[in-house]
Amino acid sequence: MNTPIPVLLDTDIGSDIDDAVCLAYLLRQQRCELLGITTVTGDTAQRAALAAAVCEAGGRTDVPIHAGCPNVLLTGPGQPLVPQYEAIRNRPHRKDFAPATAVEFLRQTIRARPGAVTLLAIGPLTNIAALFAIDPEIPGLLKGLMLMCGAFTPANGLGPAAREWNAFLDPIATAMVYRARPANFVSIGLDVTLSCVLPAQICRERFTKAGGALGVVGALAEVWFKGRPEIIFHDPLAAACIFEPDLCVYRDGLVSVEYQSDKLFGLTSFDAKAAEKPHRIAAEVNPQRFLEHYFATVGG
Repeated sequence: MNTPIPVLLDTDIGSDIDDAVCLAYLLRQQRCELLGITTVTGDTAQRAALAAAVCEAGGRTDVPIHAGCPNVLLTGPGQPLVPQYEAIRNRPHRKDFAPATAVEFLRQTIRARPGAVTLLAIGPLTNIAALFAIDPEIPGLLKGLMLMCGAFTPANGLGPAAREWNAFLDPIATAMVYRARPANFVSIGLDVTLSCVLPAQICRERFTKAGGALGVVGALAEVWFKGRPEIIFHDPLAAACIFEPDLCVYRDGLVSVEYQSDKLFGLTSFDAKAAEKPHRIAAEVNPQRFLEHYFATVGG
């Protein structure tokens, strides 16, 4: 089926590079009706500027972009720095982003299309938790919620107390979102995404060949490569699973989030034997098949 899927993207683009790699995918995915982008944590105006630069390079100046919550709800480290902004700081780029408009934009957009919108969240869940708190009917108005969040099984060298970055940055928000239990709630966890990886040089070659939005993403990636020799495609896998869900194998159960212990906050636990099973997690992925799908979509 080639029916378009309306998607809202909530992102902390500008810290890890995979957010920008994910946005480039959404811009080239023919089935994606990208309704808007919201940014979260730290300097959300700089993050919005990066999203706008990627969209412009992809020929999509029509996508609404809104800056969101800069601070965590109550406790947690947040993510104040936006290191990849250095790649566009001295280039002409948009700076006209009003502060803290993201949550209301999400609310209005979802209410305008009840039962139709898939919300894709690939950063800390501050905006999403605030949205659900301000308008408790929103979870029931979504078609689906797709997260890159959590770590659920001790795979890929992860221990049983491993915490995923997005869940850790704002643990109260993470707990609130998992308790909301909207329909079609899917989490793509760190334990699965870690296997979707390419070394820096291959990424450079493929991004250059693809051009468009990935041309700007390549510039952002050079900031990333100063400290990392590779890109792990955490967020792009979550995005791809909206359109090609069979890229992963899933399990249904109950996710709980630790938010009281400062030594463990943000820890996600999965119970496949729970009486209620409101959450679906990715359990396996074929990395080669996913990467082939990614580059078949974006080029390169």
